[in-house]
Amino acid sequence: MTIDYAKARETMVEQQVRPWEVFDPRVLDVLARLPREHFVGESHRTLAYSDLALPIGHGRSMLKPVLEGRALQALMVDAGDEVLEIGTGSGYLTACLASLGRDVLSLEQHADLADAARARLSRLGIGNVRIETADAMRWNDKRRFDVICVGAAVAQIPERFTQWLRPGGRMFIVHGHAPAMEAALVRRIDETTVVTESLFETELPYLAGAAPTARFEL
Repeated sequence: MTIDYAKARETMVEQQVRPWEVFDPRVLDVLARLPREHFVGESHRTLAYSDLALPIGHGRSMLKPVLEGRALQALMVDAGDEVLEIGTGSGYLTACLASLGRDVLSLEQHADLADAARARLSRLGIGNVRIETADAMRWNDKRRFDVICVGAAVAQIPERFTQWLRPGGRMFIVHGHAPAMEAALVRRIDETTVVTESLFETELPYLAGAAPTARFEL
């Protein structure tokens, strides 16, 4: 079966993403241009533009297109922004962030996923991305960023993540306990003030090391 991927991208934007209240023209343009099918395994390529969280290995999945669109819109990535992504995964959202911002540092725990994402980005000529194989819950760096995008859920928002935000910086993150998780935009106002805005309810697998602590009842 031959698929018109350009038409599939258009349909994804108009019938999935836009109805989910994603109206930012820069975000819609990126989603309409980037070939999502290049970031999907061969066995799932025909589903690249479906409203599904497609598996990528290690129990991980690509985010649904609607969630990617909402995250990008909430972050308001500017052309001069330095971006930190936590969880490279397939590299698709990485490519979106790189198309909107100045540069992206992306952390991926699994070396094979990191290697595959680097190769995909290279084939598309996206050069303003650096992918590190690292565990975000243990990674230490003194850099600060304008934008942080977290591609998996956390039980509680780690303080270490908010410390990586510059004043004026924004972070998209999903937090809480399944199934009642909440997508949020965390903004650093100044050196001492951080505010969290609830965006919508959703559910994602937990980031390694960020799941709720098991509770035992007698």
